[in-house]
Amino acid sequence: MPYRVEISSAEEILPCDRLRKYVRAGLIGEASHPTYHVTRLGEGGAALRAVLDGSSDFAKVLEAAERPMIVLGAGALARPDGAAVLAACWQIADRYGLFRGGWHGFNVLHRAAARVGALDIGFLPGEGGKDLAGMMGGGVDLLWLLGADEFDTGRIGADTFVVYQGHHGDRGAARADVILPGAAYTEKDGLYVNTEGRVQEGRLGVFPPGEAREDWKILRALSEREDPGAVAKLLEIARQGETPQLRIEAIRRFVGRGGSAVI
Repeated sequence: MPYRVEISSAEEILPCDRLRKYVRAGLIGEASHPTYHVTRLGEGGAALRAVLDGSSDFAKVLEAAERPMIVLGAGALARPDGAAVLAACWQIADRYGLFRGGWHGFNVLHRAAARVGALDIGFLPGEGGKDLAGMMGGGVDLLWLLGADEFDTGRIGADTFVVYQGHHGDRGAARADVILPGAAYTEKDGLYVNTEGRVQEGRLGVFPPGEAREDWKILRALSEREDPGAVAKLLEIARQGETPQLRIEAIRRFVGRGGSAVI
């Protein structure tokens, strides 16, 4: 499984063309070919420990850096030892002063933008809830896929009833027992959160074809039958989450005029 941690000394977070000039970066993980220079520090836990205890030559770079930072790849967190990797990175961040004078140098690079938005509003399994692994292999009787195609659908239990809501009809739709056609991003107003956590607004360009509906309309119709208070609960989840970018007041106004918040 991929293991990638980049540890850098930067004056500011910069696009790649300026990374080549201003940033000294150390890479822990599998061999790759970035477009900017990196110092390869090794692979796995031993390389992390060397940075943490100061025995790595790159430790001196971090100690001298005005604005040190870590970019932790999501693949490292998905490993069986992901919790230990995360803990080690937080210890490195604390040792080398990644939080100072308004500077926050700890970054996680996610593979899916929707995951960042979900984390922003605290959309996580609650008490007794299941993660992806827990829902596979018959872990649930009903599985509702909201445009979810980026996992191995062969892991879904044979007896699990699958509802697919979306528009691109990929692997999730092929496994579904029921398909609810949703609108594409060009067919609805919506708020989108990118992998940097920046909120972007999209506007409807064309109307959804056939029986397709905007996602919020499908979910609201379901909630009216099964749980009339579901929308209020979602707003409460967002209100309690740490949302420096995605403000619940903006969501309320946007949804109120017929838009959909995509998280």
